[in-house]
Amino acid sequence: GNNRQAIFFADEDYRAYLGWLGEASRKYGSSIHAYVLMTNHVHLLVSPSEPEGISRMMQYVGRYYVPYINSTYGRSDTLWEGRYKSSLIDGTSIELNPVRAGMVADSGDYLWSSYRRNAMGVHDSLLIPHELYERLGNSGSERQSSYREMFRAHVEAEVLGAIRDAWQTGTPLGSDRFRE
Repeated sequence: GNNRQAIFFADEDYRAYLGWLGEASRKYGSSIHAYVLMTNHVHLLVSPSEPEGISRMMQYVGRYYVPYINSTYGRSDTLWEGRYKSSLIDGTSIELNPVRAGMVADSGDYLWSSYRRNAMGVHDSLLIPHELYERLGNSGSERQSSYREMFRAHVEAEVLGAIRDAWQTGTPLGSDRFRE
């Protein structure tokens, strides 16, 4: 959000954003594998099927979401701080953000993320499983169990710093081989 201000104010706002995000992901061929909607920013794990897919998806969401927020809350100011930021990643978890921010004690308690789908099997039509997720097990219950196990390990400060650096600079995040 602009000046780190909130971009979501009520449950209806989260639902509206997810609705437009789903429309845009289908329209522009971008598969959403994971997400977390924080109060003043959004994290998405997306695989585009075309080079401009993510850019077009984000433009589409902004084209609908910003006027919705401005109309709903009597605003006229900009909502976003700037253009979205992105980075290539070699498989990482974004769904721990609400825990790290102290909003919930467990990722499963946060309603506005994909964790409940990936770890507990709760239906979420927005998501398309990533191939790395599919490799976690031979069945849905095996994958969910493996996914929950990954969250039991606390992400170290150094890893968090690397994630934030990659995101801010737009550089790839992953093993040396992946970055090459």
